[in-house]
Amino acid sequence: MRRRTHESPPDDEELHAVEVHLDKLLADRGMTLTELAERAGVTVVNLSVLKNGRARAVRFSTLTAVCRVLQCQPGDLLSVRDG
Repeated sequence: MRRRTHESPPDDEELHAVEVHLDKLLADRGMTLTELAERAGVTVVNLSVLKNGRARAVRFSTLTAVCRVLQCQPGDLLSVRDG
């Protein structure tokens, strides 16, 4: 295992390769982020953090609510980049 010495901590892009496809799902359904937030019972701020790929974690309850409203599966919402 390589030790990091005197280096800055890795940024989020180095920590994970998860991509969020919320923009596409919303566009496909003609729905706004605000509308999704209201229907799913999740704050716009939390959904914005997720949409922009800045989330460090996602609660299963949030994922469930979003998928129910968008009528999708978690794999439609999230994918892992190659590389």
